[in-house]
This record gives sequence, C-alpha cells and structure tokens, in this order.
Amino acid sequence: MTDYTTDYRCLICGETYDFDEVAYVCPKHGAVGTLDVRYDYAAMGNGVKRDEIRRSEWPSMWRYLPLLPVADPALIPPLDIGWTPLYHAERLATATGFDDLWLKDDSRNPTGSLKDRASAMAVVRARAMGYETIATASTGNAAAALAGVAASVGMRHVIFVPRTAPEAKIAQLLVYGAEVNLVDGSYDQAFELCLSACEQEGWYCRNTGYNPWMTEGKKTVAYEIAEQLGWEAPDAVVVSVGDGCIIGGVHKGFYDLLQLGWITRMPRLYGVQAAGSDACTLAWEQGRHADLPRIAAQTRADSISADLPRDGFKALRAVRESNGAFLRVSDEAILAAIPELARQSGVFAEPAAAAAWAGARLALAQGRVARDERVVVLITGSGLKDVAAARASVDEKIEYDHSQMRKGKDDRSTD
Repeated sequence: MTDYTTDYRCLICGETYDFDEVAYVCPKHGAVGTLDVRYDYAAMGNGVKRDEIRRSEWPSMWRYLPLLPVADPALIPPLDIGWTPLYHAERLATATGFDDLWLKDDSRNPTGSLKDRASAMAVVRARAMGYETIATASTGNAAAALAGVAASVGMRHVIFVPRTAPEAKIAQLLVYGAEVNLVDGSYDQAFELCLSACEQEGWYCRNTGYNPWMTEGKKTVAYEIAEQLGWEAPDAVVVSVGDGCIIGGVHKGFYDLLQLGWITRMPRLYGVQAAGSDACTLAWEQGRHADLPRIAAQTRADSISADLPRDGFKALRAVRESNGAFLRVSDEAILAAIPELARQSGVFAEPAAAAAWAGARLALAQGRVARDERVVVLITGSGLKDVAAARASVDEKIEYDHSQMRKGKDDRSTD
C-alpha cells in the first residue's frame, strides 16, 4: 500500500473501513455494497509531481505507479499493459460530422482489451495478500485478461464463463492454461458460481463490481488520455457500459487528476448500452442510484451483456457527477459501427467497443455533444475477439458483391 491510500468507503451508506477490516464489499449491504478506495490527495499532491510522470520511460500503466495502491513494484506482472495509442481520427471525424475526434485504442493491450488493466491490478493485489489462486467470472474479456496476466507470473487461475461466449475468447483461456468452467447460463449465473467457489476454496476473487481494486486498474486509461492530450481533459468521453466498472474507473481517474490540480475540469462521461442490456440506462432515466433493475439481457455485444450491472452505482455516479448521460443503441447500430470505424480509422473493434462509437454518433445527433467539442471514444476490445460478429457486420455487402460478380459473369457468357 502506498502512503496515499487511506481506507474504503461504501458508496451506499458512506461507512468507512480499514483495508484489513473487509475483503471486498460493505458487510451491511452484501454483494451490492460497492466500496471505493480512498486517497489522501493533499499528501499525494505534495509527494508526486506531474512532470515526474511525464518524464517516465515506462510505456505502460505503471508509469503512474506513484498514484496507484501498489507497495511492492516487484509484484508487477512483466507484460506491458496500458499506454495504448490515442488516435486523432480526422477521416472518421470528417465523414461523420465531428471536428475534434479521438480514439483511445485499448484493443492494443496484450490480450486485446482494456480488462488487462484491472487484471494486472488484481494479480498484484492477490500476490501481495499471499493468494496462490485467483478466479473470475466473465463474458470473455476479463477472463482472457486474467488468464494472460496470471500466466505471465505463473499463478493458478480459474475461470467461470458462459458457454455461449465467443469461440475466440474461450480459445484464449485455454491457450493461456486457465482452468475453465463453462457455465450453461448467463454471465450473472457465472458470477454467482465464482463467488461461491472463491468463498469455499479460499481463492482470490477478481469479479468486477465486487472487487474494488478493479476500478484502480481501469482508471489508468483516464490518466493516459489526459497526459496524451497534454494534461488537458477532453470535453467528453464516450464509454460502452455493461457491468459499469470501466466508466466508473474512467471517472475515478479523472477525479484523481482533478483533485491533484493536474487537470482543470471533469469531462462529461457518456455511457453507452445495448438496447437489450440497458439496466444502467433505465436506472438513470428513472432517477435510481443503488437499486438497479434486473433485466434479461440479450445483445450481440457479449462484453456489455449484464442482467444486473455489478458496478452500476459507480457507473451512475460517473455519469451524474460529470453531467453526462446514458445512451441506448440497437444491435443493428452496433454492428454497423464495426466496419464504419474500421474503414474510416483503421481501428477494428469488437461489438462492445463499437457500441461506444455508435453512442458517440447518437450523442452528436441528439445535441449532447457539439460538433466543435473535443470528444474521445474509448475502444475497449479488439474485433478479433468476435470474428463472427465482424463477419455479420459485412455479410450483406459480401452477398451483394458476390451476386454482382455472378451477374457480371452471366452477362459475359451471353456475349
């Protein structure tokens, strides 16, 4: 633990706890009692200078080690995670009506998604606490991230994932040597099975929304965006939302920088959900905070499919405190966003990541962001994670092109 961490605080009741007092959640609220890791920002500001970060030659999330809750650098995994590109997407902007559009491409992480950031923090925390086995439930990306990071340090890792997860994601798990439990059910059922197994077997639980340290890993993407823009916050950041941990982490990162005086404003955060998995959007529209509705999620964007978002409180807080909004997009819009993004920027996104781009277009159309504002779209995962969805996004055109080719051949045969 650094000198700058202070305690946990429950986001529901405000109760505070020492780090050795509770393991994951507020005991008054059980699994929904989301905790926040708190810092002494005054001490941090006196001890850490922005220019020191800027001069760092560490091309990863660990360039921000002085701002992170890690006491022993020797526990950091060897993979270079983070410090991913921030592209100024001029062609995409011109084609779609933006003036100043940026893409933060976290598909460039070692296992192909932003979830590597959280898994790296989870492995550090588990090793510091003396655990030999770490486990998680996932629709695929968090599992692959944990498998890759755990493999890099030789740590046993156990995965609970729905059998319906994309084949490429399951293949990643097996290649990394994970102990894979395919669940005949939803992500939420896998989540509960993982919690039960961790409690019974004494494993460290990485589950998003249950383990507060996942936010501390994911928030580093906000640090990078700010630094890559010359320590200036953008006007808006658009993030796809499933469980809610990523947008919660983005908010925490910018909040940290604002408290330190390293940026002068909080960007508006826009959470984008698939229409078939919109529990956070419903809660935001209905003015809810902690009592999110449980739905029967169904969307092609598997990485943002959740019946009950486990980090919904942080997601709602992120949007409300930044004066942003939640946006709902259809699966059709998500699939259409995949080739548009790829052809105009060269970035190949899986459906969950493409949802953020579909949401950015919707935010512009609704007037939630202005044409001349600086907008960052967070690309959370590689299109190679779900090749079937990518193929579906262009199948209609392929069939049309093939029919035209056949027509041309038939025409020539009659000459």
